[in-house]
Amino acid sequence: MRIAVFCSSSPSIHAKYVDLASDLGRAMGERGWDLVSGGGHISMMGAVARGVRESGGHTIGVIPQALVDIEFADKDSHELHVVSSMRERKGKIEDLADAFITLPGGPGTLEEFFEIWVGRFLKFHNKPVIILDPFGLFEPLRDLLDHLEAEGFVKPGQRELLHWSTDVEDALTALS
Repeated sequence: MRIAVFCSSSPSIHAKYVDLASDLGRAMGERGWDLVSGGGHISMMGAVARGVRESGGHTIGVIPQALVDIEFADKDSHELHVVSSMRERKGKIEDLADAFITLPGGPGTLEEFFEIWVGRFLKFHNKPVIILDPFGLFEPLRDLLDHLEAEGFVKPGQRELLHWSTDVEDALTALS
């Protein structure tokens, strides 16, 4: 199984988030699952890839040339697809992955998550979408989605397409 993981590449976040990414990567590799990522080597993005590789898994990175040019690429990736744009990157990640896990992250992570979730609801794909949030970073987002649903902006059944988890094992079991 190939799992796309959306997460932070910020070097200024708390170490607990980087540790979470490492734990997820190791658990994926132990199951023999592959990682599809944004192809970066720093912060959570790099940690999940290293965790997968350390436990014997295969890593596939998809990265725009502009990020390769600033030395952001995970050169240890088993496969590194260099693309021309962020739009092409997201499309390639979606095509390569069998499922998606969103870890804590900022605007880029949220943008990737929303695009995949909406794509599932619109039936562009039927792949699982997991939010792994053991530290409650996305609790305000969950509350916002509740509010949007109550106001009619999130359609019935749309929220049920997401699996919220606070534990690595639970998140991966949801994909089994």
